[in-house]
Amino acid sequence: MAEERTGPLSHLRVLDLGRIMAAPWATQMLADLGADVIKVERPGAGDDTRSWGPPFLNDSDGNPTREAGYYLSVNRGKRSLALDIGSPEGQAIVRKLAETADVVIENFKVGALARYGLDAGSLRAINPRLIYCSVTGFGQDGPRAEQAAYDFAIQAMGGLMSVTGERDDMPGGGPQKVGVPIVDLMTGMYAAVAILAALARRSETGEGDTIDLAMLDVSAAFLANQAMNFLVSGTAPARGGNRHPNIQPQDVFACADGHFVLAVGNDGQFATLCRVLGREEWASDARFSTNAARVRANAELTALLTVEFARFAKDEIVAALEKAGVPAAPINTVPQVFEDAQLKHRGMLRGLPHPLSGTVPQVVSPMRFAQAPLRFDRAPPLLGEHSHEILAEIGITQAERGALANRGII
Repeated sequence: MAEERTGPLSHLRVLDLGRIMAAPWATQMLADLGADVIKVERPGAGDDTRSWGPPFLNDSDGNPTREAGYYLSVNRGKRSLALDIGSPEGQAIVRKLAETADVVIENFKVGALARYGLDAGSLRAINPRLIYCSVTGFGQDGPRAEQAAYDFAIQAMGGLMSVTGERDDMPGGGPQKVGVPIVDLMTGMYAAVAILAALARRSETGEGDTIDLAMLDVSAAFLANQAMNFLVSGTAPARGGNRHPNIQPQDVFACADGHFVLAVGNDGQFATLCRVLGREEWASDARFSTNAARVRANAELTALLTVEFARFAKDEIVAALEKAGVPAAPINTVPQVFEDAQLKHRGMLRGLPHPLSGTVPQVVSPMRFAQAPLRFDRAPPLLGEHSHEILAEIGITQAERGALANRGII
């Protein structure tokens, strides 16, 4: 049997039929919150991301395993059931698990699971309280519904790459994707929010729901201020490097020994910046005295600030601005992020017990609950690690499990 769970969702069971990133990111969040998440994977191969390396986790002898870093980033807290859902026996097991599940999440192509009798209509007929969430590239309907999609393509199609990267007329200019699969991650976030909303409604009505979530929709939704800038002005946003389109000065600036980020957010902070630089007169200059004026005169202001910041060492100016209350930051590498004293204090990087490596590093959930604290004690599972355990829980005998294993169904 599964060990006792903690966290605010410890009373829930989630059946995870998702692969790659978007759906598994959602279910990892639900697992962090305490839900019992059963990850269903193909026997022998498992989730595609298991092979998306190098790098791969090393075992306790220093030899690479088959556990890719990509897979390890998105599957903490789950139990793995290796199951051939293309077989009638596998489909029957999914239906049995769905009888008592609270949530099913999947990211198959539109119509694929209907062929197996595992679509929302079929499973919710078995369990009307079930929350069934489908994650696809383009949604369950529309002219693109049957197309496959990956994060990179949706970053392009959804407008994000048109506003990310340096200006075309600058060195290194041109469209850039975000350095993490941001559409996948945001789709997973929206999926988790939608599932929680459906669960809240179910607590009032007793009725489950079906959720249709599309990556392209999500990409359009989080264009946020850039979308609204266009909708109210009629002018298409363009790539502007690190410069903020609506708030100034916010940019990357060069110092004598490197670069740092300045993120002034209001007129008071700008006045304080001017005092730190010994340029108090700028705060009352009509060209710069208000944010709207600074946005219009951004090129002029940036040129002046560039000269000033070149006089300082990076650590010197960041420390002076932090002390004065002006938002500024070093541009850390990933290793430097995990050396930050604040992140160490918050315990964001932890080692979890792992059957092959001894421990596996994990960047844990940032959510903190006073009354239902989260536990991080289950590493991303090995393929099929919990198959026999899960099947025993639904009444499948040892002999029956052995027969399923011999036939490659588990």
